[in-house]
Amino acid sequence: MFGTLKEDIQVVFERDPASRSALETLLTCPGLHAIILHRINHWLWNRKLHLIARLAAHLSRFVTGVEIHPGAGIGRRLFIDHGMGIVIGETSEIGADCSIYHGVTLGGTTWQKGKRHPTLKNGVIIGAGAKVLGPITLGENARIGSNAVVVKDVPDNATVVGIPGRIMARESGAEEELKKAQREAMARKIGFDAYGGSKDMPDPVQNTIDALLDHMHKVDEEMEELKKKIEQDKSAD
Repeated sequence: MFGTLKEDIQVVFERDPASRSALETLLTCPGLHAIILHRINHWLWNRKLHLIARLAAHLSRFVTGVEIHPGAGIGRRLFIDHGMGIVIGETSEIGADCSIYHGVTLGGTTWQKGKRHPTLKNGVIIGAGAKVLGPITLGENARIGSNAVVVKDVPDNATVVGIPGRIMARESGAEEELKKAQREAMARKIGFDAYGGSKDMPDPVQNTIDALLDHMHKVDEEMEELKKKIEQDKSAD
């Protein structure tokens, strides 16, 4: 218990530059208070003391401004910044090292019982005001932009923005990094800075631009091969 509390305090120091001391953090950080109280309420919930757990969670909501159902599963080192207006539903599952900012909702989309709230894998960050709805899964290290509305699964290492949420970027392997470098080189060659505004572009637009740049790169390579073949033929004559 004390080890978990120490981790919860330490993570505030790591992610909130306004934190100055452990005592100040422990006394004045509502996000930390909400997490500590939830861990107690969740312990009660798991021991079938449902009414007591719900009453304690209700009081915690008044004190911290954060509403967390005692049935929600929260992993280690969760960071809640500011906290006001956060709602985390009963069947939500949050992995380790996640960060959630004020105004976020992890909500359900059905009145049916059972799994109806999101699952966050390790390292997920959800920006202020975002809504993540339904029994969907956010992959490891996913990033959800402020005020986004997400109703579909998000793959690992993806960044999602907009209403409805669209995947804007995704960290990937060496092959995709090579393609990205080729696209950037082609954009510079034709005098078009495609990546200067890519972070703000809707996903379909970015996909179209990527496809055009890939096609132009392929044509450019074929032209170079044809040029070399012509030069070789001339040398043979």
